[in-house]
Amino acid sequence: MNSVKLVGNVGREVNVREFEGGKMATFSLATSETYLNRNQEEVTSTAWHTVVAWGKLAQQCEQLLSKGKFVSVEGKINYRQYQNREDQTIRVTEIVAYKIEEGPRKVAA
Repeated sequence: MNSVKLVGNVGREVNVREFEGGKMATFSLATSETYLNRNQEEVTSTAWHTVVAWGKLAQQCEQLLSKGKFVSVEGKINYRQYQNREDQTIRVTEIVAYKIEEGPRKVAA
């Protein structure tokens, strides 16, 4: 089963694109974890994720999310690749969201 749940902060404003069939929203999500290293010093590690939402969920993200908001994202990991203008293969890893919860509000498709 391809399923992921991430909890973190929106890293940039939501970018929305419109198509004939609806909307697509993308935003970055920063997730952090803290641990003690071998010297017993606290270390925080932050990972960045690209989140994609489609349709009604994209529209709700556009209205409710902004940089810095604390959110929970549920979805699946998607891998894709394409050729850029220099004919280089670009590999992309993204989270395709099916549920996003922000603060006390719930955003779901």
